[in-house]
Amino acid sequence: MSAVLETAEDIPALMAEIGRNARIGANALKIATSEQKRTALLTAAGAINAHRRKILQANALDMRAAEEKGISKAFLDRLLLDDKRIDGIIEAVRTIAELPDPVGTVISEWDRPNGLHIERVRTPLGVIGVIFESRPNVTADAGALSIKSGNAVILRGGSDSFHSSRAIVECLLDGLHLAGLPTECVQLVPTTDRAAVGEMLRGLDGAIDVIVPRGGKTLVARVQSEARVPVFAHLEGLVHVYIDRSADLEKAVSVTLNAKMRRTGICGAAETLLVHKDVVGTHLKPIIEALVAKGCEIRGDATVMSLIPVARPATEEDWKTEYEDAIISVKVVDSIEDAIAHIEHYSSHHTEAIIAEDAGAVEKFFNEIDSAILVHNASTQFADGGEFGFGGEIGIATGKMHARGPVGVEQLTSFKYRVRGNGQLRP
Repeated sequence: MSAVLETAEDIPALMAEIGRNARIGANALKIATSEQKRTALLTAAGAINAHRRKILQANALDMRAAEEKGISKAFLDRLLLDDKRIDGIIEAVRTIAELPDPVGTVISEWDRPNGLHIERVRTPLGVIGVIFESRPNVTADAGALSIKSGNAVILRGGSDSFHSSRAIVECLLDGLHLAGLPTECVQLVPTTDRAAVGEMLRGLDGAIDVIVPRGGKTLVARVQSEARVPVFAHLEGLVHVYIDRSADLEKAVSVTLNAKMRRTGICGAAETLLVHKDVVGTHLKPIIEALVAKGCEIRGDATVMSLIPVARPATEEDWKTEYEDAIISVKVVDSIEDAIAHIEHYSSHHTEAIIAEDAGAVEKFFNEIDSAILVHNASTQFADGGEFGFGGEIGIATGKMHARGPVGVEQLTSFKYRVRGNGQLRP
């Protein structure tokens, strides 16, 4: 790996070379055997474990620089690596290694009256460009998922996580080398110059087949505005939890607390709590007390303000805000219809949860809410590719085309048709 370049005289030339190299990697990966890809990933997981100290030292450099910049606590939490999180990265890479190889899988097949046999078969997308910010684990997830799905990947991480990402990529390259695959399959952009992002969004002379942004609203907005290649949009996680009139109190308290406070800086963290008016007297205070005891700030509507002395008034902006912090906006709704209307108006279509024992209410919520992930009686923080059994994720796509929800190996494939005949001619 080349050292980080703070500036580059010719960013277009640098990025064009990366694009050409990625095509070399993609051409090799699309015909790589399942065992080659499995070996590459298991070796990479072993290298991450063996070089744990080096990765932690690199992360310490990133953390120190971020702290000196006065970066927020939520950002620092996303950036931080420790032994437990490295264990999680290793487990994710190993899980991905053991997933069924999607490439070549027959999705469906059928016979036509004229004797033609038609198959729809999974194929790699080609070259994936991943633009992300502070999470070093995205480096491992994106690299491993891309390798498993037969795609080359160009990683452009944020400057704040560069040293951590570089240390992890070196482990992925060890795996590729041992498996007899070109190291061009995984490339980390060796410059922090933002002009490199612009080059990726222009497609690197046709080298990039899809862009995946993983970061805040500003990054995603830029990608969607400037990209000349398809985008798997990962919008902010403006996540809602709705407490139905039929909600079990214990579940309502424990699930809401976990959804908000387990990790406040991740995209699956709850940001708005909606409570049915019929359970305000029984459920609101216990839920709020549990949140406040964990250090959560409450911003409420008029009803919440009248019942919760520590609450601050919620503004219109609060209903639109992904806090990524120990803050939650709380609103009392008259009905499940009002809850659904609020969610549909303000949601980023990432993840929403309903706490309810009424099966009819759950079905109504599931049928009428148009978000990528819907959860019943469980924490929204399960909105994660690893928790879905995907091993990891490149992101959670909130759009409606091709991929939606956690983007794992299957979502990183397209398909082609294979038509087998025996001399048939079309009349």
